[in-house]
Amino acid sequence: MKRTACFIVLGTLAAGDTEKGHFMGDEAALRFVEVSKSYGRAPALVNFSLEVRRGEFFGLVGVNGAGKTTLIKCLLDFCLADSGAIEIFGTPHRVTASRAKLAFLPERFVPPYYLTGRDFLEYMLTLHSAAYEPQQVERMFAALDLDREALMRPVRAFSKGMTQKLGLGACLLSGKDLYVLDEPTGGLDPKARALLKSSLGKLRGAGRTVFFTSHALADVAEICDRMAVLHAGRMLFAGEPRQLCERFGAPDLEQAFLRCIGTPA
Repeated sequence: MKRTACFIVLGTLAAGDTEKGHFMGDEAALRFVEVSKSYGRAPALVNFSLEVRRGEFFGLVGVNGAGKTTLIKCLLDFCLADSGAIEIFGTPHRVTASRAKLAFLPERFVPPYYLTGRDFLEYMLTLHSAAYEPQQVERMFAALDLDREALMRPVRAFSKGMTQKLGLGACLLSGKDLYVLDEPTGGLDPKARALLKSSLGKLRGAGRTVFFTSHALADVAEICDRMAVLHAGRMLFAGEPRQLCERFGAPDLEQAFLRCIGTPA
């Protein structure tokens, strides 16, 4: 309970092709400037710089251990970067108020097992300063293919897929400007993945910003305006998915990714 609450509460309360100065609004939603982080002698991030525009859907891809989760931890001030600067809508990320505009879903989402689905949503929406509206909750459950009976069931009885849908529902109901999602499709079946994409499409229509990590390159190609490839803590590419394919002469994003990180297909 203690570790899970820390992960969620803080998230709610609060060599690349980076294109600078071409935002959809007056400022970037996220800005990373030469961020570095090491664990002992092992570098996790090396001079990482990137700007994510307002209203943009941005995907961060990389193999396990590439530094994706470390980057998110630095963004949310869960760990201290060794150097560099991070801003959220123009405000330094270490200012607690900067995180009030975002909702976060960790990769290993584990809600308190003793709460019911409704208890958890009420708790999270209170943290987000949002009202619990039964009709909105039921619409969200339908949109994610989650049975409304889950509201009355304890979380310990949920499957992995149900748990993931609950976490996604809590984020999407928050009404935030920015959504930071670490592997959001993990544990979802094909139907739920398709429904999630539809729900994300509504966020796009509302001008929200989504920054997510994913191993599902097909999802990145379909959903993202731009993407970045992170490998061994370094950004190797940032741009549109089609541009990655064009740069490496690849027929699809999977082959382009492998060529980008220097792995023969």
